[in-house]
Amino acid sequence: MDEIALAAGALYVIVLLRAGGTFAVGWLAGAGARRSRFAERTSSAKFRRAERAIQRWGAPVVAVSFLTVGFQTAANFLAGSMRMPLSRYLPALFVGGAAWALIYATAGFGILKGLGRLFAEQTALGVAGVVVLLLAAGGALVYRRRRAVGMGETPDAVVIDEAAVPSSGDASGDAASDKS
Repeated sequence: MDEIALAAGALYVIVLLRAGGTFAVGWLAGAGARRSRFAERTSSAKFRRAERAIQRWGAPVVAVSFLTVGFQTAANFLAGSMRMPLSRYLPALFVGGAAWALIYATAGFGILKGLGRLFAEQTALGVAGVVVLLLAAGGALVYRRRRAVGMGETPDAVVIDEAAVPSSGDASGDAASDKS
C-alpha cells in the first residue's frame, strides 16, 4: 500500500505540473491571439458567448477530461485560452488530477504485479502474451495507416512509383512522345 501511495503522490505532482503548465500556455496563447490579427475574431459576440460558457461550465469538463485519453491536454489548453477563472479551474484540476493519479497508480501497480507474477511462474506464457500485445499494436498501426491512405490522407512516409513520374524532358508522361 505504501508504494501505491508514493506512486499516486508522484503522479499527482506530475499531473498538476503538466496540466497547470498546459493551462498557462493556453492562457498565454489566448492573450497573444487577442493582440494579433485574430483580435477581431476573438471579440465577436459568438466567441465571447462561448468564452463565457467555458468560464462558467468548463470546470466539470476539465475534471472529467482527466478520465479520458488524449482529451485532457486539449481541455486544459482551451480552459486557459478561454480565460477560465483560476477559482473555477484549480478545484477542477485538483479533483481531476487526483482521480487520474489514483487510477493510474492502482491500475499500474496491479498490471505490473500481475505481469511479474506471470513471468515468474510461467515465463513462456508471459513472453507469448507480450508477443501477442506487440503484434496487436503493430496490426493496429498498419490498419490505421492503410485506412488513412484509403481515405486520401497523407501517411507519414510516401512512396512514389518511379514509373508514374515523367522523365525530365517529358511533361506529359506519354509513351508516344518518347519516340524520336
